[in-house]
Amino acid sequence: MPEQTIRSRAALGGHPLHSMMIHFPVAALVGLLASDLGYLLSGDPFWARVSLWLSGVGAFGGWIASIAGMIDLFSVRRIRRLVTGWSHALLAVMLLSLASLNWLQRHLAVEHIFPWGLYLSALTTLLIVLAAWLGGRLVYEQAVGVDVES
Repeated sequence: MPEQTIRSRAALGGHPLHSMMIHFPVAALVGLLASDLGYLLSGDPFWARVSLWLSGVGAFGGWIASIAGMIDLFSVRRIRRLVTGWSHALLAVMLLSLASLNWLQRHLAVEHIFPWGLYLSALTTLLIVLAAWLGGRLVYEQAVGVDVES
């Protein structure tokens, strides 16, 4: 662990906003894959509607949470110098773009989401895993937003 903290500029009471806000969109987008599989296995339109809502919460919530991450990336020089920070941000933009496309597709035709809706959900989940791993490296290896000085 580094000996010096990299403080977040997008914080409330010293707590970084991005890491607080990202949990719900991540849970929604991972749950989206599960609800897609539920629809695929059962054919019940309920699961298609659940998928529509989860894709919307995941996409829109993710874009809102990304604002705090972008504030930190662009305003904190030590974060801008980290390849891990840029890699995390690029993966996040890619996955949120796919999640937004997935939501739009479902919004236009809620029960006609296969096979592309399922493919997009699976790819988004994979990108979430990679982005989360990089985000963990930022926190645990680079001390971004972690108070290691006290």
